[in-house]
Amino acid sequence: MTTPEFRPSALDYAPLTASPSYWDPATECTVVYATPSGERELWRDYVRGAITNYEKHGVAAALDLDALRTGEDTVLFAACVNDAGAVVGGLRARGPYLSADDCHAVREWDGQPGQAAVHKMVADRIPFGVAEMKTAWVTDDPDESRRLTTAIARTPLHAMTLLDIQFIVATAASYVLKRWLSSGGVLASKIPATPYPDERYDTRLAWWDRTTFANHADPSQVSSYFAEQRQIADMLPELTAPVAGDVPAR
Repeated sequence: MTTPEFRPSALDYAPLTASPSYWDPATECTVVYATPSGERELWRDYVRGAITNYEKHGVAAALDLDALRTGEDTVLFAACVNDAGAVVGGLRARGPYLSADDCHAVREWDGQPGQAAVHKMVADRIPFGVAEMKTAWVTDDPDESRRLTTAIARTPLHAMTLLDIQFIVATAASYVLKRWLSSGGVLASKIPATPYPDERYDTRLAWWDRTTFANHADPSQVSSYFAEQRQIADMLPELTAPVAGDVPAR
């Protein structure tokens, strides 16, 4: 595998000490990035929504309830907060990983063809920084959920910048991946689907690469990301985000 030269600025990943946010006009929501310990009430609202959503769709078995109660394995989470102050969607990040064995995606392929390949893909990228997006959900309102999914699809890009890592890995059912990949995620097409959390689903693996996402993303997603980064930079002036000219062509 040929990997672009990128190294995180530090091997020890410090958690967020602030809770940066930006306004998303398409959803009319504020998207907040925080740690569970830094925003306990917001974390509880996000977890409550996730549990309700997953139970409603019959996939609560995919949730790690112990991890959600404590938040200990979550390095940051993103919550979409509407004008009424309600959390209407979000997701969380685990990592950055020191070992591929810690990656939940590897366990999702347990006993299935492709598990060794998933493990190798994660292990190869660990030196460059890998975090995993999990527990994504949005409200069930059809119109609102579509806009929220488009907004949340950009959260891997912000997570890579906030954590100063190169890669995000995520898994999702095949039928929802198209909208998630609009921000420049790339399907791991050679990895066969796994029936996770059960045989109703064909779950696939995807990667976001901080150095090449703009080559694969919808232009509107790229422009929205950079506009949002400018809002975050006003709150975190020490943040160094990539600029369009820094994104190399593949």
